[in-house]
Amino acid sequence: MHPQPNAPDPKRFEVSRATLWFDRFMGWAIRFGGIGVIIAVFGIFYFIGKEVVPLFRAADVEPAGKLEAPAAATGVLGIDEWGELPFFYQAGGPVAFRPVAGGDGFELEVPGLEGAEVTATAYDPVHRRVALGLADGRVGSFLVEYARSHGDDAEVSAKVTPEPWFPLKSGAGPVTAVSYGDSGGGRIIVAKRGAGPDATTTVLRLAMKRGLIGAGKLTALGEVEITTELGAEPLILRASQNGSMVLAACANGEIDYFLANGAEVTKRQSFSPFDGEVPRQMDYLFGGVSIIVTGPGGEQEQWSLFRESEDAERMFGLTQTFPPLGDGDVLFAASQRNRTFLTGAGGHLSIRHSTSGKTRWEGEAEIAPAAAVLDGKGEHFLVVSASGEARRYSVEDPHPEAGWKAFFGKVWYEGGSGPVYQWQSTGGSDDFEPKLSLMPLIFGSLKGTAYALLFSVPVALLAAVFSAAFLPLSVKRIVKPTMEIMSSLPSVVLGFLAGLWLAPILETRVPSVMAMLIAVPASALVMGFAWCRLPIRFRNRFANGSEWMMVVPVLALAGWLGWQAGPLIESIFFVYQDPATGREIADFRLWWPQATGLSFEQRNSLVLGFMMGFAVIPVIFTIAEDALSNVPKSLTAASSALGANRWQVVWTVMLPVASSGIFSALMIGFGRAVGETMIMVMATGNTPVTEWNIFNGMRTLSANIAVELPEAPVGSTHYRTLFLGAVVLFLMTFVMNTVAEVLRQRLREKNKIV
Repeated sequence: MHPQPNAPDPKRFEVSRATLWFDRFMGWAIRFGGIGVIIAVFGIFYFIGKEVVPLFRAADVEPAGKLEAPAAATGVLGIDEWGELPFFYQAGGPVAFRPVAGGDGFELEVPGLEGAEVTATAYDPVHRRVALGLADGRVGSFLVEYARSHGDDAEVSAKVTPEPWFPLKSGAGPVTAVSYGDSGGGRIIVAKRGAGPDATTTVLRLAMKRGLIGAGKLTALGEVEITTELGAEPLILRASQNGSMVLAACANGEIDYFLANGAEVTKRQSFSPFDGEVPRQMDYLFGGVSIIVTGPGGEQEQWSLFRESEDAERMFGLTQTFPPLGDGDVLFAASQRNRTFLTGAGGHLSIRHSTSGKTRWEGEAEIAPAAAVLDGKGEHFLVVSASGEARRYSVEDPHPEAGWKAFFGKVWYEGGSGPVYQWQSTGGSDDFEPKLSLMPLIFGSLKGTAYALLFSVPVALLAAVFSAAFLPLSVKRIVKPTMEIMSSLPSVVLGFLAGLWLAPILETRVPSVMAMLIAVPASALVMGFAWCRLPIRFRNRFANGSEWMMVVPVLALAGWLGWQAGPLIESIFFVYQDPATGREIADFRLWWPQATGLSFEQRNSLVLGFMMGFAVIPVIFTIAEDALSNVPKSLTAASSALGANRWQVVWTVMLPVASSGIFSALMIGFGRAVGETMIMVMATGNTPVTEWNIFNGMRTLSANIAVELPEAPVGSTHYRTLFLGAVVLFLMTFVMNTVAEVLRQRLREKNKIV
């Protein structure tokens, strides 16, 4: 059988080997590329999770060795910054040092105590100062100073430095209680002489007089007796670390608060933590603003200084409660880096954090501890029994201030009048209390997005509808590319314009902007209504879609009139009255705080709304316009043939059919707004406030990460919290996009064309 003469050659339908190999190569490349993208995404999740998970881990405490402590050396227990050379001091004896690494210890005598009888001791771990009271009525102190050599064989050495003695003029008998407070420039010593009804309590004020040469001389400025102002005999005396406060826990269950201000020592407050029950323990936390008090039944509370109102004085109030301790002698050792403290009773120990109110660790000691101390870095603690047994423990708790409540709950910070959401990650002093609530940042992200969409969504959607349904094709070819080019403008440029150009203009012309926002839409509605009432013969002279040439001049005129009318409106409706002089001033910036009680800032949400809207409008416009333009022409033509006018075609046909695309445009615009960084930073002041006030700013999660991450120490709580903010931002957008996709699919199914 012979092939037909005109039959095509079968080989012409065969694919070449090169094409087949290239097709297979591209198929595998696409597969590997997709797998690589998935692996990269999971790698990002792993990295972020690795940084965030440690924030929610509890403290880990492990035994780290034993020490041969001096017998019954539980009077004063201290340790160096590195936790390598603790010291033990019993009243009247030498200071005994015992290295934790083993080896021979050594003892140092305290100069100036020859022949003196020590009757009271107290220890300040911040300055490593031991305060002493003597039987002859003198008070004084000595410092335990450490130094560490450099090199491979670094060793810690110590010395004892005595400080001057001061005789107490008031009272009689031995000093039975003493406490020392030192702020550097000002110092106080509070001491009690005698016991029972005849006991006297004195506050001695000291100062370091600096000379031209040398370290200066410590001198007494004055002595104030406060015995008559106490409600009962003081059982516990504590001078604050800043040398300005004295607390006395008395036998009647009250705690009296005295303030040493200048040359006076005045009583400011008396409070009862446990309804008249005498406290078992009272000590300051790091910073000297809060105290931890333990009641007779083991109840433990934190009392802090704060103002109930702006005009009120700072007084102590209950700010935190902790689980009760057991029976036995109460231990307490405050950290010298944060608000962590070690406490316990009867052999049961726990590490707690005052800001979060959480117990970071609980456990049983191997001995019955009678004294405890935390090292300067908070990496070790030491407990000593009454018989001289000592045990050392290592502590791994790098993020004590972290936790669900710290990040997402209201926390009562020191100095605050109540629990709040607050973000303040850094401060200017070593005793700063980090405030790491993410709620102001979440609120700021939602607030900034809301104001941006409030301005951009109406403009973008109405512009998309007008472009797709009304605008002539010749004009549309110019307008749409121009709108798309707008989206390519760098956000840092928009932020720069918002902060340095737009914000100063809007600051002084708010009434003008308000008038324009009312006048322009109103004039458009009036113009449309009037146009529809014109004779049909007149309107037919204009081609469909060319009406904009008549509307634009009217809108421009309305905008200009609104701008010019702003000062007149301000002089009538927004008049500020000076409370001091009664003078009336037409200034919206002054009127707004007086009328509403809210702040007015130059960089605010109004500025953000305009400039962020300028960045979001092109995104929403482009996608929504494409969705509307892709509505089949057969549907719009059929509607017009049945008698529908252009607006009815848009409302009943184009918008329902394109609803899924329009919804996608809104969600993409939402994602653009919520993830914006530079405009948020430069246009709003980047302040973490939680108010919907349009005339103040906000701080968003994305802006906070961009600003603070470069300065955060790697591995710190601040550093990991910023990564947690990234997780929260991702979850917010993920949830919104998931919900949006579900709604989009439903709209698509509802309005699909069969």
